[in-house]
Amino acid sequence: MTVGFSYVEMRAADAPLAGWGMNSTLKSFRALSDPTRLRIVALLEKEELSVNELREITRLGQSRISTHLGLLQEAGLVQSRREGKRTFYRLNPPARGPVRELAHLAVQGAGELPEHAGDLINLKRILHRRREQAQVYFNQVAGRFDRVYGPGRSWQAFGQLLLRLLPPLTVADLGSGEGLLSELLARRCKKVIAVDNSEKIVAFGAAKAKKNNLKNLEFRLGDLENPPLESESVDLVILSQALHHAEHPPRALAGAYRILKPGGQVWILDLAQHRFENAHELYGDRWLGFAECDLHRWLEEAGFKKIEISIVAREEQPPHFETLLAGGQK
Repeated sequence: MTVGFSYVEMRAADAPLAGWGMNSTLKSFRALSDPTRLRIVALLEKEELSVNELREITRLGQSRISTHLGLLQEAGLVQSRREGKRTFYRLNPPARGPVRELAHLAVQGAGELPEHAGDLINLKRILHRRREQAQVYFNQVAGRFDRVYGPGRSWQAFGQLLLRLLPPLTVADLGSGEGLLSELLARRCKKVIAVDNSEKIVAFGAAKAKKNNLKNLEFRLGDLENPPLESESVDLVILSQALHHAEHPPRALAGAYRILKPGGQVWILDLAQHRFENAHELYGDRWLGFAECDLHRWLEEAGFKKIEISIVAREEQPPHFETLLAGGQK
């Protein structure tokens, strides 16, 4: 059963009572007449959440979520509390009688929406991140980085510092392209195997590695979904802006799991789901980015544990591509 009423239906329901005003039950009906508000109610029934957390779970705009929360709060279905600069929302426990019954029906109705399964996966991810207490707010750091000039401060310098923190790993760079990332990693890692499905690119990368005397960098021709490496042979798998070129992304993640040693990790940099259709023609992308819930589900299905997914960058120019960082451990 789907709980929802059109605007016309609600106006008709209000008409007989116009003389004395709308009671709380009718306010609740109106508040629950929108599928997005049903999604929010179902999420708040499970956990107290902030606007930003609801935005990340539902992938809706902050102003839109705030508007929906305001309507739910006005109807007495939701209450809020302040914690520092953040406001958290939850279902209103004191709600009784018809209002409480409507909230229960709303949760049932939300379960029939196509977005519900994804919402639950994203909620699980958000709550896991809360418990970890180790989330690095990289965007905040990046926002401060160029605010005040400091001689010698650069992303290149930071990159060289971070490279030197790498242990002597064996790395597979799947969908490596010409191998820019592979070259950087090879300067510090034990061995790097770059895999790409273009003969010309593999030949170019191999020649460049030889020219730069990178004897621990090997290029191999192969399919992203069935990488040409032995099972349990690498410590780390990287898919940097490569997964959206795969025909079947879940197979690519299963392939990454196969070649990893026990305890090994996969890290994925890719675009968050977007609507820039021209990416198919301009960049040869098969997929217009990925929803966090889909990546989480595919990583779980492949067998990965300790899954982390977060937005780590957003371009300032339209179409405002966002970059996801996703990881898991075998």
